Amino acid sequence: QTPARVKTLKQRVDMNVYTPGSNAGLPVSVLRSFEAPAAALLEDRDLYRERVQVTATSILALLGLNADPVTSREHILIANLLDHHWQAGQNLDVASLIALIQNPPIDKIGVMELDAFYPAKDRLTLAMQLNNLLAAPGFEAWMEGEPLSAANLLYTDAGKPRVSVMSIAHLSDAERMFFVCMLLNELIGWMRAQPGTASLRAILYMDEIFGYMPPVANPPSKQLLLTLLKQARAYGVGLVLSTQNPVDLDYKGLSNTGTWMIGRLQTERDKARVMEGLEGANAGGDFDRGAMERTLAGLGKRRFLLHNVHESHPVVFGTRWVMSYLAGPLTRDQIKTLMAPVKTLRDKASKKKLTAATLTASATRDVKAAIVETPAIDASIRQFWLEADGEDIVYRPALVGAAELYYSSARYNIEQERECLAYVMPEDGPVAIDWDNATLLDAAVDDLLQESENADAAYTDVPKALSQPRKYTTFERNFKRWLRQEQAMKLYRSTAMKATSLANESEGEFRARLQTLGAEKRDLAVAKLRKRYSSKMNTLEGRLQRAEQAIERESEQSKKKKLDTAISFGTAILGAVLGRKRVSSTSARSIGSAVKTMGGMSKEAGDVERAKETAERVRNELAELQRVFDEDVAALDNAYDAQTDELKEIAIKPKTTDIQIHLIGLLWLPYERDSAGRLVSVVDAK
Repeated sequence: QTPARVKTLKQRVDMNVYTPGSNAGLPVSVLRSFEAPAAALLEDRDLYRERVQVTATSILALLGLNADPVTSREHILIANLLDHHWQAGQNLDVASLIALIQNPPIDKIGVMELDAFYPAKDRLTLAMQLNNLLAAPGFEAWMEGEPLSAANLLYTDAGKPRVSVMSIAHLSDAERMFFVCMLLNELIGWMRAQPGTASLRAILYMDEIFGYMPPVANPPSKQLLLTLLKQARAYGVGLVLSTQNPVDLDYKGLSNTGTWMIGRLQTERDKARVMEGLEGANAGGDFDRGAMERTLAGLGKRRFLLHNVHESHPVVFGTRWVMSYLAGPLTRDQIKTLMAPVKTLRDKASKKKLTAATLTASATRDVKAAIVETPAIDASIRQFWLEADGEDIVYRPALVGAAELYYSSARYNIEQERECLAYVMPEDGPVAIDWDNATLLDAAVDDLLQESENADAAYTDVPKALSQPRKYTTFERNFKRWLRQEQAMKLYRSTAMKATSLANESEGEFRARLQTLGAEKRDLAVAKLRKRYSSKMNTLEGRLQRAEQAIERESEQSKKKKLDTAISFGTAILGAVLGRKRVSSTSARSIGSAVKTMGGMSKEAGDVERAKETAERVRNELAELQRVFDEDVAALDNAYDAQTDELKEIAIKPKTTDIQIHLIGLLWLPYERDSAGRLVSVVDAK
C-alpha cells in the first residue's frame, strides 16, 4: 500500500484494543448479561440448540468443569435454565443464574422430578461455585466495560468500520476458551441476522487456532468454528485462521477452507494432515497427490504454496523483504498506553452525560425546600410516578404526555405505529410549559405508577402552571402540535447508492448497511472494469509472450552464429597456417566466408537487442495499463464509500388524525444525591 492509501484507510477505519477480564485496554463485559438470541436465531432450531449447549459448556469450563452435554447434570440444568428464559425473550446474568440454580422455575427435567434428578443440596454446591467465581478478586473486570456486541465491534455508532483487536494472552486456558466461545456465539448470532451477500462484509482473524478446533477432542469452540467455516461465506463473513501445526486441526475444518497458504512443514504428520485436507477440499476434482507432495517438500524460506479452490492449479509465491519495527506481541502496559487517549475521550463523554442529568443550581435550591408529604393536587389532575430504588429520593413535578403515532408513506413503503412518552419541566417566565424542551422517556406507559411505592421520599412544591386543571386542555393541544412537528420519522436517503433507510434505522446503522451495499456495487463495477481491461491485458500478454519467445529464438540463433563464426575463423586460420601456401585462393575464400559469418553474428546480436527492447516496451505498456486499472479501482473505492456519502434527511410527519393522545398528567420524577451532594436524575432518557 502506498502511504497515501494507508492514510486514507486509517481515516476510514476506527481501531480499538479490548482486553476481556482486564482494564489494560478497553474492557468488554462478557458476564454482565447472557442476552436472549435474536428472533432469526431462535427460528433456526439447530443453531439455537448449539448456542444453548455452547453457552452452558463455556460457563462450566470457566468453573473448571469438563461437562458432557448428555451426561452432566450441571450442563443439563444450566442449559434448561437458559432455554427456559431465552424462549421467553428474557436475558440472564450471573447473579440471576445463581439464584435460578437454587430455585429453578422448572419442576421436571425430562420425565424426572427436579429434586430427584438434581437434589437441592447438590444444586447449592454448584451455586456456591458460581458465587465464589463472582466474588473472586479481579473478577469484576469481566462485568465492566462495553457489552459484547458484534455490531459494536465491527462498526462505530456513526456507522464507521472498526477494527477490534481482542487480546487474551493474559487469560488462563479456561478463561480463553470461555471468551472465545462467547465471542464466536455473538458473531454467529449477528451473522444470522444479516441478509446474504456475495461481497465481503467482515473478517474474523484468529492468530494460532491450536486447541480450539482439534481433530479428536470436542471443546465448545470447535462446533462454532466449524459452523462459521461452513456458513459464514454466505453472509459475507470471512475467516482467516493461522497455525503452526496443521496436524492439530480437524480435517472437516480444513476441507471447508477455500484458500490455503502453506509454508514449509517440519513433520511428516503435518504433511499428511495437509494432504488429507487438500484432497478433501478437491473432492470431485483433479488432484495430483504426488506433484503436491513434491511441491511442498521443495518450499524454501519465505516461500508459500497458494491453493485456491476457485483456481485450476496451485501457485508458489514468495514474500517480499519488508522493514518492520514490530518488537513482538503488545504487552499489557503497551496496550494501556495505546488506548489511553481513547479511554480519556470516553471518560469525558461519560462525565458530560452525568452533567446533563445533574440538577442546575436553581433546581438544587428548590429541592432544599422539599417536604416529606405528597403535595395536595386537584383530584381531576392525573398523577404518575416513576419507580426509583435508592435512599434519599426527592421527587420533582413535570408534565408528562403519552401518545401513539401512525406513520404512512407509500413512496418509502412506511406503515408503522410508534409510542411516544415525553415529559417537560416547568420553567419560570411567560411560557411555563414549552414542549420544545421536552425529553423523551426510555419507558413504556405501563411503567408509570399511579401510586408512589416510596413512603420516605421527599417532594418539591408544584408550580402554579401544573396545579390548574383547566390548563391541561391547552397542554394536550400543544403536545399534539409538538408531536406533529417534532416527532416526524426521520429517514436517510443515499443518492449515490439509491437506497433509503428503514423505519427506526439510525444513521450509523444505515451507513453500516450502505457499507455492504457499496461493497456489492463496487465488486460488480470492478468485475465490469476487469472484463473491459482483460482484452487489452490479454493482447499485451500475448505480445509479451511472443516477444519473449523471439528473444529466446534470436538468442539461440545468435549463439549458433557465434559458434559458426568461431568455427569458420578457426578453420580459415588453421588452413592458412597449415596449408602448403601461406596465402591461397582457398584460404582467402575461407577468411572471406568467416568475415561474412561475423557480420551475420552482429546482425543476430542486433536482433536479440531489438527483441529485448520490444519485450521491455510491452512490459512497460502492461505496467501502465495495470496502473490505470488500479487508479480506476481506487476511484471506485471513493465512489462507493459510505462514510463520505452525503445523506439526505427525509421527514415523514404523522397526520393530525393519526395522533392519538393516551394521557396528559403530572409526573413525579425521582432524583438522588451523588457523592458530591448534587442531585442527579435517575430517569433513563432516550
